[in-house]
Amino acid sequence: MPKAPMDAADIEADDAADRRVVEQEQDEIKDFVKGLSADDIKSGNWFTKLAAHAMNSYTKKVDWQYFQDRYAGVPADAIVDQRTKMAARYAALEGGLSAGAYTATVAATIGSLGGASPATVPAAVATMMVDVAYITRLQLHLAYDIAVLYRVPLDLSDPDDLWKLIRVAFTIKSGEAVREGVTKAVPALVRPVVKRFFSGEVLTAAKTLPVVGKHLLQRNVIKIGIPLVGVPLAVLLNRYTTLLAGRHAQAVFRNEARVIEVAEGMTKRSRHPQLMLWVSWLVIRANNKIADDEALLMRHLVRLVRERHQVVDDQLAQLVDIDPAEVWERVEAESGDLSDILDAADRVATVDGALDVREKAVISELRERCLRV
Repeated sequence: MPKAPMDAADIEADDAADRRVVEQEQDEIKDFVKGLSADDIKSGNWFTKLAAHAMNSYTKKVDWQYFQDRYAGVPADAIVDQRTKMAARYAALEGGLSAGAYTATVAATIGSLGGASPATVPAAVATMMVDVAYITRLQLHLAYDIAVLYRVPLDLSDPDDLWKLIRVAFTIKSGEAVREGVTKAVPALVRPVVKRFFSGEVLTAAKTLPVVGKHLLQRNVIKIGIPLVGVPLAVLLNRYTTLLAGRHAQAVFRNEARVIEVAEGMTKRSRHPQLMLWVSWLVIRANNKIADDEALLMRHLVRLVRERHQVVDDQLAQLVDIDPAEVWERVEAESGDLSDILDAADRVATVDGALDVREKAVISELRERCLRV
């Protein structure tokens, strides 16, 4: 039976409940910020401390079963959509609560911070850091939730996986200007204002911060220094950057889940797991380029073949250039039905899109040799 439409009182009650949640989370962040020194903020150490603070207990509590208990039977795409919208709503509410205390002097104050005592952090900067830390934690949690929902394995004790989560959560791409990511995230109406603001001197204070800290502070400094539009812009930026983060995380982790699904299907169907690895690598190297999805597929294939078939191929792992003749010898050394190998080759070739001429040539020759067996 469909749920009855909510009246104004219901909406107001929901707004009040969400506001209470945000205020409670703000209080937690305020306690964290109180422990920061001026040097933590200026050096960028605040981000390192926050990442540990935000993720240690959270990852112990939140796993795939955690979401299954709350959304039993609901497809991952639907849950991701709802959690992204909820996070964006919280971000907007927090922006409205924080922005009223912003002043145009905060950006300049950041540049003059010094010393190791928390008492040396001016109140205005502390207020800004509550907003920065709140949104940072919110987007880290959202990206992690999305990875869990798509069952993409992340071990945050592994530096590579931690950095991967950070890149995804804050849409950091190699060589991408922070300005580009931010201006794409805001509505067209305020985009010209943001571009002008980024060209000013107000960001000079942030230039000495580490990459991630600089990225996050730049994104938030916008909300401080634009006269008259501070509060509405803070609400819009918090909401849109969180939506952007959620959609980016969904695109990345959903695609990885797709690649993992391909790898699992290939491994499950394979009757020749070791040969499958060699043929897969030959197909990937056919055009002398390795797409990200191909590298990801190969990594998961090796892992799954090891876990499910107890096959570890040191020779393949140490290979620099693959010799097609050696792969054909391995194919011809087999007997019986090799349809699983042909199927694997097709799936590898299309994991990153349509086949190119060289991939087609390798698969054509593979098909001929398999038919001779």
